[in-house]
Amino acid sequence: MRYFVAVAEELHFGRAAERLSMAQPPLSRAIQQLERRLGVLLLNRDRRGVSLTTAGEVMLAEARLALDAVDAAVRRTRRAASAQSALVLTTKAGASHELLKELLDSYAARPGAVEIDVLLCEIGEQGRLLRDGRADVAIMHAPFDVMTGLDSTEILTKGQVAIVPASHPLAQRSSLTMAEVSDVPDLPIARWPRHDNTYPPGPGPEVRSQSQLAQLVALGRTLLVIPASSRAWQWPEHVAVPVLDAPSVTTLLAWPAGVRSAALAELVETAERLKEGDIGDPVENREIAG
Repeated sequence: MRYFVAVAEELHFGRAAERLSMAQPPLSRAIQQLERRLGVLLLNRDRRGVSLTTAGEVMLAEARLALDAVDAAVRRTRRAASAQSALVLTTKAGASHELLKELLDSYAARPGAVEIDVLLCEIGEQGRLLRDGRADVAIMHAPFDVMTGLDSTEILTKGQVAIVPASHPLAQRSSLTMAEVSDVPDLPIARWPRHDNTYPPGPGPEVRSQSQLAQLVALGRTLLVIPASSRAWQWPEHVAVPVLDAPSVTTLLAWPAGVRSAALAELVETAERLKEGDIGDPVENREIAG
């Protein structure tokens, strides 16, 4: 399966063999054997090169998931056997900062709490880190993050804000609408990559990291609409203005479906108690500035 993924991604047997540090003939034989076992043709081979068949496209998607699951099992098993077993929690940098801090502090106060390592990532990366085993649990946001194959519990639902340059006239507004932020000729909305790594159409700059985005906003080149709970990275040159008709965003604690250790179960229980207000003030009744 790893051999097939290499060939399917490279669309070239020579490059795939080099990537796998093996000779090309045994690689070709392995792919042919896989096709015989499945009873379908996965690759078109002709003078122009190699291309995926329809069955091959399905196999590539399924193989990636299967290999991620194998890698995840290995990583989690090794981590569980470590002398200093810990949960790895991943979250996008700057998101839900105050909520995250309260969750970590509340969990750490429980008897028998294990160490939690925080793995910061960029937007949209949490699901991949969960699925390949580099993280055990994640803070994610619906409806933006892909939740396929994950279990989750809701913690907090908030509105969204527009992050605009402090020098722009919009910064003086007490509120905005989606129509207003979508039609600012000198301040187009930044474009994040979709889940297939392509960008939606539009005049705004293409961005991949929050540091890149923060500087572009400070320079007066773009604006963005984000959950109110994701403002921890806001610069002094930024102003957050509520967007009244933007869809609400729900903050979730998520983990791989069917995988729930005792330590993870206690963290989930802590998150649910935060939502219900059993620890301190009710989260949903508090303004989360981070």
